[in-house]
Amino acid sequence: MVPRTIRPYRRVVLFLGGDSLDTEYEVRVLEINVEDIEKKLEELGAVFCWDHLQRRYVYDFIPKIDGKWIRLRTNGDKTTLTIKNIVSSTIDGTQELEIIVDDFEKTNLILNELGFVAKGYQENRRRQYILDGVEVDIDYWPMIPTYLEIEGKSENDVYQVLEKLGISKDSATSRDVEGIYLDYGYDLEAIYNLKLEEERK
Repeated sequence: MVPRTIRPYRRVVLFLGGDSLDTEYEVRVLEINVEDIEKKLEELGAVFCWDHLQRRYVYDFIPKIDGKWIRLRTNGDKTTLTIKNIVSSTIDGTQELEIIVDDFEKTNLILNELGFVAKGYQENRRRQYILDGVEVDIDYWPMIPTYLEIEGKSENDVYQVLEKLGISKDSATSRDVEGIYLDYGYDLEAIYNLKLEEERK
């Protein structure tokens, strides 16, 4: 009898369904005025957390699943491995399953050994604030204007912070990063190295 080949990565595809992933509540506001946003955050008593370059590798599932992928990301202080799943284009349409890992490059090598090879390397700079328990991030990405990302534990939390910042719901989008790049005419699937060319703080 010929031994059956075992592929551990296929277990991920089979057993990590929607029930095992956490729902994210987040929106983005494009083309912001950073000075105005930071001034408003200070007036509201938001807590400044950090300002770091973020680096990430992204990987497709094997076999590929549309709207679902793996992300390995570090900001120099914290490194995470995450399964992302886009189920809809609404504020609660993104699900994720995340763990903290302690070595960015070695985790990438382990994923390579399991058959997952990065389809892209990406950088962005993020300035993070916390307001009323909600993450308010100013994100700088290559080739596109700076945008604001607001993520909370509920839809209501996110919209309350939007309102405090004087931003209408109609000005926000639940598009993911890939979708935003498409809106500006860039296909991230065709860009392997997305690097931020600026002086890092």
